[in-house]
Amino acid sequence: MTGTQTTAPPLSAEEFKSAFRHHPGGVALITAMGENGPVALTATSLASVSAEPPLLVFSVAVMSSSSPTLRIAETVVVHLLDAQTLHLAKLGSTSGIDRFADRSIWTTLETGEPVFPEARWLRTRVENRIDAGTATLIVGQPVQSNLMSAAGVRDDADGLVYVNRTWHRIGEHSRMC
Repeated sequence: MTGTQTTAPPLSAEEFKSAFRHHPGGVALITAMGENGPVALTATSLASVSAEPPLLVFSVAVMSSSSPTLRIAETVVVHLLDAQTLHLAKLGSTSGIDRFADRSIWTTLETGEPVFPEARWLRTRVENRIDAGTATLIVGQPVQSNLMSAAGVRDDADGLVYVNRTWHRIGEHSRMC
């Protein structure tokens, strides 16, 4: 029946997590500079929203240690990870470590944001934040990238997805048609 409202209770958190556990997500590393230094987190919630104007969205859990900085940052850097940058995905998803201890793998842009130059990245101006349950959706407009001019940034790397609590390489070997 269309137009009727359902009174069924929502799924439990465990049921919802189980449903999405088998839905692959692309992997991104989000960085920003805060008052107490740089922050980073690995996100599988990144999605493109619009090509004109270019807009993207990702979510950050309120309980994330990066959340206070990301909730006020004017800009962030969205690193689009691939199989060769899996170590960055693991770095951003590991709790209780200094993600910026190895100064040899990251630098700062002229505008101050931390960046891992090995990965493809989009410097993004935050346009909007939307509180959604226990997370915040961050909508941003990319304003700078290393996609067209950076030497050493690969276009032929296998993709990286996260599904069922594990990292997976996607490429020619996983092509189905």
